[in-house]
Amino acid sequence: MGKAGTSAAGVVKRGPKAPAQPRSETAEKILDLAEMLIQTRGCSAFSYQDIADALKIRKASIHYHFESKTDLVVAVIDRYSDRLEKALDQIARDETATSMAMLDHYTAAYTAFAETRDRVCLSGALAGEILALPPALRERVALFFRSHQRWLKRILTRGAARGEFRLSESAEKTARLVFGALQGALLVKRTTGDAAQLRDVIAALKSQLRAAQS
Repeated sequence: MGKAGTSAAGVVKRGPKAPAQPRSETAEKILDLAEMLIQTRGCSAFSYQDIADALKIRKASIHYHFESKTDLVVAVIDRYSDRLEKALDQIARDETATSMAMLDHYTAAYTAFAETRDRVCLSGALAGEILALPPALRERVALFFRSHQRWLKRILTRGAARGEFRLSESAEKTARLVFGALQGALLVKRTTGDAAQLRDVIAALKSQLRAAQS
């Protein structure tokens, strides 16, 4: 969920950027609602009118903060990615934690989504309609996916080096497996309504990764 360059924690960074200017309370409420609508309906299934009606504001107020829908969704993705990037950085920097504990922190976000009725990962939701998105949004979704796989690869490599994980494939391939399984299981859960779908996938992944006991 980042761009060029890699932090010490293994999260792909988007590069230097100007300090973010504080947003107004209205702008934050717009972003909060837009994020939820993308996660539950999809990007193409909501409009500025939906936001205006829900927040009881004029559409002109939304355009004041976000001139176009693309501008709005870019801001939603960037805020979401920055939030997760900081969390992943913090997790990976904790040298006292086991690699499995780090992985547990990561999967906890998926489990939280699974406890909701139909909310999924923001970029996972956007990936479902990737061909209909403008280039700026496609790029951000792709960067999000690559960044998370890179972070997982770092944690898997760490776990293998510490004797905590047993990898049957390379850390890179295993990271792709873990990420794909989690994203896919969350979508299947939304379709079936069965939260055990995700819990079972997480349990199976952990069982495969856990190093053999001596």
